[in-house]
Amino acid sequence: DNIAYMKRQLESLGFAIDWSRELATCRPEYYRWNQWFFLRMLERGIAYKKTQVVNWDPVDQTVLANEQVIDGRGWRTGALVEKREIPGYYLAITKYADDLLGALDRLPGWPERVRTMQANWIGKSHGVRFAFPYTLDGLAQKLWVYTTRADTIMGVTFCAVAAEHPLATRAARDDAALAAFVDECKRGSVMEADIATMEKKGMPTGLFVEHPLTGAAIEVWIGNYVLMTYGDGAVMGVPAHDERDFAFARKYGLAIAPVIEVPGTTFSPERWQDGYADKERGVCVNSGPYDGLGYERAVDAIAADLKAKALGDKQVQWRLRDWGVSRQRYWGCPIPIVHCAQCGSVPVPDDQLPVVLPEDCVPDGTGNPLARRADFVDTPCPQCGGKAARETDTMDTFVDSSWYYARFATPGSDTQMVDARVGHWMPVDQYIGGIEHAILHLLYSRFWTKAMRDLGLVEYDEPFANLLTQGMVLNHIFTRRTERGGIAYFAPDEVDVATDAAGKVTGATARADGLAVSYDGIGTMSKSKRNGVDPQLLIEHYGADTARFYMMFASPPEQTLEWSDSSVEGAFRFLRRVWAFGHRFATEMQPHLASGRPSASTLAELPEALAGMRRDVHLILKQANYDFGKFQFNTVASAAMKMLNAIEKPPEGDAGLVAAVTEEALSILIRLLAPIVPHLAHGLWGELGFTSTFGSALLDAPWPEPSDAALAQAEIELVLQVNGKLRGSVRVPAAADKDQIERLALASDSARKALDGRPPRRVVVVPGRLVNIVL
Repeated sequence: DNIAYMKRQLESLGFAIDWSRELATCRPEYYRWNQWFFLRMLERGIAYKKTQVVNWDPVDQTVLANEQVIDGRGWRTGALVEKREIPGYYLAITKYADDLLGALDRLPGWPERVRTMQANWIGKSHGVRFAFPYTLDGLAQKLWVYTTRADTIMGVTFCAVAAEHPLATRAARDDAALAAFVDECKRGSVMEADIATMEKKGMPTGLFVEHPLTGAAIEVWIGNYVLMTYGDGAVMGVPAHDERDFAFARKYGLAIAPVIEVPGTTFSPERWQDGYADKERGVCVNSGPYDGLGYERAVDAIAADLKAKALGDKQVQWRLRDWGVSRQRYWGCPIPIVHCAQCGSVPVPDDQLPVVLPEDCVPDGTGNPLARRADFVDTPCPQCGGKAARETDTMDTFVDSSWYYARFATPGSDTQMVDARVGHWMPVDQYIGGIEHAILHLLYSRFWTKAMRDLGLVEYDEPFANLLTQGMVLNHIFTRRTERGGIAYFAPDEVDVATDAAGKVTGATARADGLAVSYDGIGTMSKSKRNGVDPQLLIEHYGADTARFYMMFASPPEQTLEWSDSSVEGAFRFLRRVWAFGHRFATEMQPHLASGRPSASTLAELPEALAGMRRDVHLILKQANYDFGKFQFNTVASAAMKMLNAIEKPPEGDAGLVAAVTEEALSILIRLLAPIVPHLAHGLWGELGFTSTFGSALLDAPWPEPSDAALAQAEIELVLQVNGKLRGSVRVPAAADKDQIERLALASDSARKALDGRPPRRVVVVPGRLVNIVL
């Protein structure tokens, strides 16, 4: 029903869509290829299973993405989120990290901002991975860390590990306070942005490791800012040269040992200064054999010494982490794995695909309902035929959107994921999507494409040649906390709003119960926030063209648009003016063209007022065509308004000439508007008889191009300045050279008055723009 409703909306908005290519990612005929490709990746080690620390909602009993954790609580249930080690399937996107990063330079048609966001998210760093040896329970072991500042290794005064680290688990085993702190840390966020701003807390474990170069005893702490999912789940603490470590050491009274000296910076353990972390100008001090070395030489020497001790070496690491695709949700593509007590995890054979999701499953909010469906779970093992159970996790729905565009190129292909037609249509020439997809969908799609390439399914390397990131449409957000601590959203038409004299919202109540709701300001329209505007209501009230024109006019496509009902009304009024003027032209001017239209030579000799109107139309058209090419549709819409203003009241004169120039201008205006308001444009074109006048239906009519003859003018007006200050203007022949322009400028009333008989020192002429007389 939702698909049918949305399809009707798209059709009513006038979009020209080839519905023979229609697909739905929730249908088995599509997601069977998700499953088929997953199995191919599994065979090649791109897909694999592991246990990972994740956000866990104990009420919904499911993994939450970082973005679904709000103030430490599940976005839907309001329950305190826990960190848990959950087994799941992962896709090794990190195997493609180099390719994904390097290829960004080959995407000039992408916004620089998106390429930068992806480069930062992939996060290639050059550093040293090394170990602090220690002995615990009679066993020699190593605590591994990674750092990009190996030059500061001699300043390590502590190490910190994540709450999930084996050392933390071991230390908390016999210490109740430490165990409680570990539990507290596990309830925290795993988002880097949250960790960067939250209060840094720690507790000593009572365990010590050995400095790999000095042999000194280094105390191990548990830190709430250390993530088990990044690196080895442990970091070295160098308070003198890392701001976070400095604050942590000051808070807990740990030693601060400066080992880098920066010219012009005097070290003080009382106050952090940015210069303490300056690796470009700093040199090693208090570092034994490394004293006097700059950053690069120090890193080289320290890495070599660590390597000689078999305790470390240089290493490239990535901020990017493998993509966890397991979800404990009903709605998603089933993972094609069967678990057998005898055979282990067995892939579903290709001839048994797709594994179909039951459509009569009703989630009740208490975990994954698939796990309770015996008719889904119970199945014979494909390998031994014995009793087995299907995998009940489903795939992240980003899997569905990672390759749908390629499937559009090969509709009806029942035996292949894609066929040879994909080579003709792909890559996508122009892709449009929000900036919020920069490090999710857009990155996943690039990865998926490269994996398809490596499996021989496609020959191209990148899915989207050009990218436009449109801004979001904003609207008011109203909320209320639920009894369980979650957030309930109210649609704008479900609340009564109070405003002050300036129109600012001061309060709101729900119409259903009269109780207060919170006003959370303006935010992106979304289904989850229930602050969207149904286009169908606009279409029914104003028509599709008004909705289209308003959305194009209200904002540049890459910027946000704050929804305004009054502005929609303005768009409606403008289109009514266009329609009305078209019909006024038909009744008042078009009859004067019955005897024929003027020749090109006649149009070249128009009276000045009429030539000026024609020139204005072609100047506006010239700019509009440029703006169309740059996707600046808002200025195209504005140009249409200017064009209507220019021709709505044509100058008086020969009725036939006026009608001919107006007809040309109106035909340009209609064609300019056609991509934005096709219904009105096609209607006017037909009603005005332009199909026969111009020899084709609007759909086949040539796109208007500005006429050089129309743009030509006998005289032009130049700005006149004296000593750089505006003093007036001067009209000169369009073809005048600099000497003629100078003579005319000096002879003008404005110049004579400013000169007052004095000779100028010099005259600066900028052809086509200005004349500056210097006294």
